[in-house]
Amino acid sequence: MSLLPTEDEVMLAGAARGFLDRAAPVTHLRGLRDAGATHNAALWSEMAAMGWAGVLVPEAQGGSDMGHAAAGVLAREMGKTLAASPFLSTAVIAATALRQVSNDRSAKALAEIAAGRLTYALAVDEGPKHNPHATRLEAVAEGNGFRLHGRKSFVVDGGTADRALVLARTDNGLTLFDLPLDRDGITSVPKAMIDSRDAADLDFGDVIVTGDDVLGRVDDAMAVLRPALHAGQAALAAEMTGLTAGAFGMTVAYLQERKQFGVPIGAFQALQHRAAHLWSETEITASAVLNAGRILDSGEDATLAVSLGKARATKTAELAVQEGVQIHGGIGMSDAHDMGFFMKRARVSAEWLGDYSYHAETIARLRGF
Repeated sequence: MSLLPTEDEVMLAGAARGFLDRAAPVTHLRGLRDAGATHNAALWSEMAAMGWAGVLVPEAQGGSDMGHAAAGVLAREMGKTLAASPFLSTAVIAATALRQVSNDRSAKALAEIAAGRLTYALAVDEGPKHNPHATRLEAVAEGNGFRLHGRKSFVVDGGTADRALVLARTDNGLTLFDLPLDRDGITSVPKAMIDSRDAADLDFGDVIVTGDDVLGRVDDAMAVLRPALHAGQAALAAEMTGLTAGAFGMTVAYLQERKQFGVPIGAFQALQHRAAHLWSETEITASAVLNAGRILDSGEDATLAVSLGKARATKTAELAVQEGVQIHGGIGMSDAHDMGFFMKRARVSAEWLGDYSYHAETIARLRGF
């Protein structure tokens, strides 16, 4: 399996880069943060018009159906400028989950996603760490439906999305519900995130749901949710490789500009070694993440490849922002410099959908360690 970008992927990346440099540079995120906003609906509409919202939506529902590797290309380019959008939650995670279910309701939702008219959040976790199987939100059977009681935390895009995929515990397992966030009994509590993105806690107080709200089968949520989580983890890892590349490019530029003793500091061998090490780690990680996308597109079990990609992306992004801050010196720690935005996004991305330990444990289990 080739770990080099195809000609189509190179062209897609180039087109995305041109658009994002114009419409969503890092200064765009800074402007949202300073205005107290977390997203720009017009930006998402533009992305949808270019087919990004439908990257995993079948052509029959108006999508471009380019596949997971292509979704990773787009996510990587977004990571380079920290473009804030519902791409991961909606175009990747929700679209993948909805594709697992063949009915008119899912088909209609997929068409709405592709058109940019419908956004989703993922309400899975309840504790400080990603652990879907630890779900305690109850779905108590009542008549032909259920009544939900509980709370979900760290729901990315939970403050602005139209709907949410909600994981709950039923009598004999876990069940996934597709619910509008304006349903009676659902309360969204905004969370102040260090990366200036949208997130919320969701309270479910006697929320009445019907059998039509179930996505997939009762007590068998993971059949639908597992592929969606894998897709989201792979795309998030791709975004983190873009974040790494953005931070690395900023650091290299500073090495060439900043002078000490009359020469650019990039001439110092010790700093050259650090830059070379980071570049090598970046390339290895990019290959691991691309491999995850390729395996997802093949239809094979991608658990190992996805966890490897997310684990490596987490550590490499951490290295990139740490080196960036250290090499920039004091200015790298100030809010006036963009490196801080990369550092904050790297920290939040490290936790979402499983941190390094979560994915390292998955790899160890699958390899029999």
